Amino acid sequence: MHKLQWIFSLALLLLMMIISCKKILPGSPPDNEILDGPVEGLTHEQSLRHLKGDIAFNDQVFTVETGLGPVFVATSCGSCHSGDGKGHPFTTLTRFGQTDSSGNKFLMQGGPLLQNRAIPGYHPETLPQGVTVSKLTPPIVTGGGFLELVSDADILAMSDPLDLDADGISGVPNWTFIPSYITPAAGSVQQGGKYICRLGKKGATYNLFQQTVTAYNQDIGITSAFNPLDAYSLKFIDPEIPTSTVENVVFYLQTLKAPIPRNQDHPDVIDGKNIFIQIGCGSCHKTSLKTGYSPIAALSNQEFHPYTDLLLHDMGAALDDGYTEGNAQTYEWRTPPLWGLGLAPNSQGGQYFLLHDGRAKSIEEAISYHAGEASGRRDKYYQLSATDKQKLLTFLKSL
Repeated sequence: MHKLQWIFSLALLLLMMIISCKKILPGSPPDNEILDGPVEGLTHEQSLRHLKGDIAFNDQVFTVETGLGPVFVATSCGSCHSGDGKGHPFTTLTRFGQTDSSGNKFLMQGGPLLQNRAIPGYHPETLPQGVTVSKLTPPIVTGGGFLELVSDADILAMSDPLDLDADGISGVPNWTFIPSYITPAAGSVQQGGKYICRLGKKGATYNLFQQTVTAYNQDIGITSAFNPLDAYSLKFIDPEIPTSTVENVVFYLQTLKAPIPRNQDHPDVIDGKNIFIQIGCGSCHKTSLKTGYSPIAALSNQEFHPYTDLLLHDMGAALDDGYTEGNAQTYEWRTPPLWGLGLAPNSQGGQYFLLHDGRAKSIEEAISYHAGEASGRRDKYYQLSATDKQKLLTFLKSL
């Protein structure tokens, strides 16, 4: 009997500990409160590959022994994209040299990216005298797999270089030469050897494969089989990272879920979205796009809601940084997706750092910089009542 009582008491104690732990330990945050996480519908094998890419992207920190540098910006992918979110002033990149579509004249002097850190025994890069500089805040990386699958035909259909519909908006794609290791997607349109690119602040990157290879090489100083050119010596060296790791990171980025909006049934959010559309913000920040075919079934032929048209637009003199990439003019910027906007402070130290260089400390300040093609929409925002402005901001923070 004594033994039974002892077993019962032990079981009761364990039950109480479990209940207490559930009360003490915080639960997992809802999916719509975090940016990271896989897209729904992956197979078991795809989920395992996503996890491998997640580990390489967020957990692998490079050292001298594993190929870091000699000059670099960061020691890992995740250090610039905390929680897969936007970067902040401490992770802002400095691009330099190129002022027109004829190419960068400073490639032999460290261009196009300033590697401002170095391993022991080496010196960080410094900017050449008189060079044109652009500051670029790292973007969120979630949802990129959807963006790269928008067809060229759909992008061209949204383009209106001559503003034939007279709405003041004349977005154009960035036609750019792509690296030889990139295989153009089926249905890609070519123009003079150039292809439509869509990723990056000026839309000069073709896909996530190119973005990943370039980031390893330029940001961390890691060569791969796809780009064996050492960013410091400008000599070809043996790959410092396995091809499988690069491919797993690309797969991870492709299969990150799209940011999930919040409070979509709240009256102010509903009203704010209607105001957003009524004053014409959706002309560039398209509410809905669709993917083409993908061998990853979870991404194939899907409608999604990024609030971008993936096109370049004239944003006026205040945002003209004198620097360009691909065929973009110095005053042109790709429409940034607005999804995940409300969660940006989570990875930016509790506040906003918006626009390409993080200069805007609030959504309203970012709106104030909208000029060029966006002038009319900006003016309509300022004509709204205080109540309607707040509803619009509430909607944007719900994304």
